[in-house]
Amino acid sequence: MATKKKSTGKLKTVRPSGTKEDNFFSLVYEVARQIPKGRVTSYGAIAACLGTKSSARMVGWAMNGAGRVRPMVPAHRVVNRIGMLTGKHHFTPPGRMEALLKKEGIRVKNDQVVDFKKLFWDPAEEWGF
Repeated sequence: MATKKKSTGKLKTVRPSGTKEDNFFSLVYEVARQIPKGRVTSYGAIAACLGTKSSARMVGWAMNGAGRVRPMVPAHRVVNRIGMLTGKHHFTPPGRMEALLKKEGIRVKNDQVVDFKKLFWDPAEEWGF
């Protein structure tokens, strides 16, 4: 995703498809869709990647509604900064988040991703921001 500055000073985001996107939740979903299977990221890492480091809670709100979004958003791959499955209560049933992670080979113990640091995917680092 490339970001360009308009002459008005407002950031303009253009997705690889060439479409413009100004909605924060849509940008969050675009980043989340890039998380590789078998990897996880955090709400804060997505926020930082979008240039709004203090908006981790807004990313959480976006993930809360991700189940109704198409194309599908792998919200189960987004956890808190220490690997806890804090969003699990927004899945039906609540154990679905853990089940989806396990299906991708991610081990979870006591609602926390095992080897979180090893499995952590940082979009800003991945994309060179």
